[in-house]
Amino acid sequence: MRLALDLAWRGWGRVHPNPLVGAVVLANGDVAGQAFHAEFGGPHAEPLALAAAGPRARGATLVTTLEPCNHQGKQPPCTDAIVAAGIRRVVLALPDPNPTASGGIGRLRAAGVVVETGVLQEEAERQNGAFLHLVRDPARPWVVLKLATSLDFRIADAAGRSRWISGPEAREYVHWLRAGFDGIGIGVGTALADDPRLSVRGAVAVRVPPARVVFDRRLELPHELGLVRTAGEARTIVVAEPGAPEGRARALEALGVTVVRAAAPAEALAALRQGGVTALLVEGGGGLAGALLDAGLVDRFHWIQAPLWLGDRGVPAVRGLASPPIADAARWHVIERRALGNDTLLVLERT
Repeated sequence: MRLALDLAWRGWGRVHPNPLVGAVVLANGDVAGQAFHAEFGGPHAEPLALAAAGPRARGATLVTTLEPCNHQGKQPPCTDAIVAAGIRRVVLALPDPNPTASGGIGRLRAAGVVVETGVLQEEAERQNGAFLHLVRDPARPWVVLKLATSLDFRIADAAGRSRWISGPEAREYVHWLRAGFDGIGIGVGTALADDPRLSVRGAVAVRVPPARVVFDRRLELPHELGLVRTAGEARTIVVAEPGAPEGRARALEALGVTVVRAAAPAEALAALRQGGVTALLVEGGGGLAGALLDAGLVDRFHWIQAPLWLGDRGVPAVRGLASPPIADAARWHVIERRALGNDTLLVLERT
C-alpha cells in the first residue's frame, strides 16, 4: 500500500479535481504490475496495473489506494476490468465517498472477490484532502495556508522585504505544492510588496494553471503591477468588499481581471467555489491568514521555518487572530515534519 500511495503522487498537478490513485498487483508476493492515474480523463490506475501484470493477474491480489470505480465515466468501470482479469483479492485504503463512482466494494464482493478495506486509510485521506473536501463540502474550496517564516514567525523584515526568507529547496517545494491547486491566493499587501507571478514553475507540468486570487477589499491594486498587466494571459481574480469603488472595478475588468465582491471570508470562498476554484492555496499575507484562521476556514497549514530571526519590527506572519485561553485553543494535528535543505517543513491539519 505504501508503494501504491507513492505511485499515486505522480499524478499530482495532472489529475485534479479527480483523486490521486495508485495500484499494485501482487502475484505470489511479488509485484507483477503497478500504475497510477496519470491524467484527468485518462486511464485509471487499476486497469493499467492489471495490464502491466498481464496473465499473472489471475488469482492475484490488487492493492489500490481508492475503492475501484463502478460507473461509466470518461473511462469504463474499474470493477469490470478487475473481475475480467480474475483478481482473487482486492485490498484498498479508502472507500470512495463520491456517490456517482462508489459501489465498487459491493460489486466486487458479489462477483466473489475478497475485499479488504482501511489499510493506511489516514495516509490516503491526507493525500486526497482536496478531493475528499470537494465531495463532502462543495460549498467552499479546500483551503491550505502556506507560510514561509523566520524562527520568530515573521514573513518579511522591517522594510517589508521577504525575498528570500527560505532557501532554494523550500522554493522548489512550493512550486510542486502549487501544482495541486486550482487557485493561489494572496492579500493585497503581499501583491503590492512582491508583485508575485503566482505561477507553477518546476518539475510538474501542471495540467491547468491555477487562477491567481488577490484579496483586495478596496480595489487598490495598481494597474502597472505584473499581476494586473498579465491578467489576459493568466486567470486573475480580485476579491473586494461590496462597497469598493465601482470605477476601479470596471477599470480592472477592462484589463481582464475578474472582480468578485464579498463581505466576509466565508462569502468570498463561496464565491470562488462558484467560480470553479475547488482547492485554494493561500500564501499570505498576515491579515488574510489571520482572517481565514480566525473564521475557521483553513483546513491545512504548510509552515516553512527558515533558520533566521527578524525581530520585533519584522512583519508578523498572522494578524488579527483571537487570543483564547490555552485550555480553549484548538490544537492542530501534525501530519508531516521534514527538512527542506536548511529549512524545516511542518504540515498540520485542523483536528
